[in-house]
Amino acid sequence: MTLNDVPIGASVRIRRLGGRPEMSVRLRELGFCENALIRCISRGYGSIICEVSHTRVGLDSTLARRIHVSETE
Repeated sequence: MTLNDVPIGASVRIRRLGGRPEMSVRLRELGFCENALIRCISRGYGSIICEVSHTRVGLDSTLARRIHVSETE
């Protein structure tokens, strides 16, 4: 499943970052690291707002489809 598929209010764990290497580096700088816990806050107009490391971050849906996640236990 990708971050783009996560329902609003759900928490997930990052498993893998896809896409260009430079984009993966930037995402890691923002806290989107493997095994990081993320919560989907809202979605609309081709973007998603999520919370990672107590910070809200907005991503476009294309980028969110490159972040592979799994449900938390």
